[in-house]
Amino acid sequence: MTDEQQLVYQAQKGDNIALSKLFQQHYSYIKKYLIKLTMNVQTAEDLTQEALMRSMEKLHLYNGKSKFSSWLITIATRLYMDELRKKKRERNWQEQEHLQSVRIMQWQLTQSGVEWPDVLNALHSMSSDIRIPIILKHYYGYSQEEIADMLDVPVGTVKSRIHNGLRNLRKELNEHEEV
Repeated sequence: MTDEQQLVYQAQKGDNIALSKLFQQHYSYIKKYLIKLTMNVQTAEDLTQEALMRSMEKLHLYNGKSKFSSWLITIATRLYMDELRKKKRERNWQEQEHLQSVRIMQWQLTQSGVEWPDVLNALHSMSSDIRIPIILKHYYGYSQEEIADMLDVPVGTVKSRIHNGLRNLRKELNEHEEV
């Protein structure tokens, strides 16, 4: 029996010192793996802690058919995949909330006799980094230099976003009129 197998066996029998040694031996290995997956040190540290906690809870299920490090990697990978799914669900939920709030606003305006122009639907479909400069420029009259200061981006970036955004806006509105 290898030293690692002996530590696992002792940890499974309730030896906290053996468990501590196992985690000390594998912590940096798991963390480095998760850094490569997440590309974010803080997320990797959080997932490493969670993976070790999960392995501690499930240690009795480790059967020794694979290396202990492989078992930990499996746990860490599954936690990471769960995190990705959770973030995707959160993004989808936020998008649905946003769509619903736009629909409510559209309904409220039409109920009060205000027309909801197609341009607002087109603006809504743009990413915020394009939509914000267009609104600041064309609805509120700010100069490109003022917008650049507000958004903390170069003036050239503001010009480009406004130009490309308006081009896409015109294209979308023209397609809408042709239907």
